[in-house]
Amino acid sequence: MGTTETGPPEKEFLRFTRLNRTLHIVLVVSFLSLALTGMTLKFAYTGWASTLSRLFGGFESAGHIHRMAAFAMITIFIVHLVDVWRLRKREYGSWFRMLKSPDTMIFNRKDLQDLTGNLKWFLGRGPRPQYGRWTYWEKFDYFAVFWGMAVIGSTGLMLWFPEFFTLLLPGWVINVATIIHSDEALLAAGFIFTVHFFNTHLRPEKFPMDIVVFSGRMPLEEFKRDKPLEYEELVRTGTLEKHLVESYPPVVIRAIRAFGWTALTIGLSVVVWIIYAMIFAYR
Repeated sequence: MGTTETGPPEKEFLRFTRLNRTLHIVLVVSFLSLALTGMTLKFAYTGWASTLSRLFGGFESAGHIHRMAAFAMITIFIVHLVDVWRLRKREYGSWFRMLKSPDTMIFNRKDLQDLTGNLKWFLGRGPRPQYGRWTYWEKFDYFAVFWGMAVIGSTGLMLWFPEFFTLLLPGWVINVATIIHSDEALLAAGFIFTVHFFNTHLRPEKFPMDIVVFSGRMPLEEFKRDKPLEYEELVRTGTLEKHLVESYPPVVIRAIRAFGWTALTIGLSVVVWIIYAMIFAYR
């Protein structure tokens, strides 16, 4: 990957920092753990859930794993917020400048233009939009985590510590939290393992897998094709070279792909199990 026939490996564009990659790997592991254990408990009456529960050591053990994974996800979420605060202080100086910059994660007019342009491109009625650092679907995926932490995370904490929360709230809130936590988690798993997987891995230009979020690197030609506005800005300012790094050796890429394929297989399997339970065994 990225190796010439006569020389050393070609330089690649460094898209994600080591911290970004580490947080995403922990996010993947924790989310898969939450999905597997959570769906096992939600569909406990199905055969596949019983089989999974035995692999986890029983439904009680599955609950313990679920809480450990939740703690890991809350931790990386906090670490990410601290990293964003440090990024703002180091590179932008103010929240306003950060949120109004071309690299902002906030939705803006350009995202609406890209969305409509993409629909026209799908229908063969216009050119492919020229994306910058973040596409509109990447921003949507990003803020989906904030929604999940707010809704699924808060209700999960209520179920984890019901005695504490019922000192402040009426008891019926725990019943409502149970419903919200269960259904929102089902929605999150369904979205991640279908829409997110498609946008990330199953699009024609990325099929069968995009490993950039794990390796942090992408070939320069791929960067120019996928993020032309960011590439042009880096060339214009003469800062492209400082973002170029050596590509990983093949053994590292194979390990990354093995991890990615494992996560992809588990996620798609969960979708199949959920569909089966909803159609043939739902209670």
